[in-house]
Amino acid sequence: QVQLVESGGGLVQAGGSLRLSCAASGRTFERYGMGWFRQAPGKEREFVATINWNGDSTRYADSVKGRFVIARDNAKNTVYLQMNSLKPGDTAVYYCAAATYYSGGDDGRYDYWGQGTQVTVSS
Repeated sequence: QVQLVESGGGLVQAGGSLRLSCAASGRTFERYGMGWFRQAPGKEREFVATINWNGDSTRYADSVKGRFVIARDNAKNTVYLQMNSLKPGDTAVYYCAAATYYSGGDDGRYDYWGQGTQVTVSS
């Protein structure tokens, strides 16, 4: 069982930056591929970024490529999402998720989810 707790959301102006953190419980964090997803009001949840177990493979949604960076620190059981050049269209609740031996964009493959953190980007 893994518990995930996101933090770092907030209100920021367009062009600004935020760094989200996701702290995981348990001693087997390195078994999990980690992903960030987001859901805007009235829209379906969408993939944002993913990172494999040791951090040497990452993937991004086209909409955030070049602006967001996902990273992980297995010693701290934490995954991060650095978000730069934020746009109003990035406004959403951001969720981190853990998948056993999987890292990719299919949210159905993720076993554990955090409660989400709100990111609001004003124009």
